[in-house]
Amino acid sequence: MTTEPKLKFKAANPTDAATIREVVRAAYAKWIPAVGREPMPMKADYEAAIDKHQIEIAYLAGKAVGVIEMDPRADHLWIENLAVSPDHQGMGLGRQLLSLAEQRAIGAKRSELRLLTNAAFVGSIALYEKAGFVVDKTEPFMGGTTLYMSKKLGR
Repeated sequence: MTTEPKLKFKAANPTDAATIREVVRAAYAKWIPAVGREPMPMKADYEAAIDKHQIEIAYLAGKAVGVIEMDPRADHLWIENLAVSPDHQGMGLGRQLLSLAEQRAIGAKRSELRLLTNAAFVGSIALYEKAGFVVDKTEPFMGGTTLYMSKKLGR
């Protein structure tokens, strides 16, 4: 049985926007051929996102390897973005970031996590489903399909 590497988390501050952007752009680059354009997280304004959302940067051996962007809402915790550097994917880091989101949701007295993803992002969908997320609805978006997913907590 393999063990997941132990991540250290740091709450993002305004000086971290470039680091976040670098991790996100690297993580999503592989999906450009699948969707025929840069995925939306690659275009985000991370300076503004740091002010608006809770963003945690995951570090492994002092290197930024992952990011999770969360937005507590009235009845759930919205996951705006989850990204893991390509050279660290498949090591359980995405699952650790989702566990952090679950802890934050429970701490904020939210009983559900929600997110959306592109149907072409098969690796991401597999991660979310393995973590207990289900597809609630689908809708067309920019020539593709958006999946809205959720996970009930505390049951």
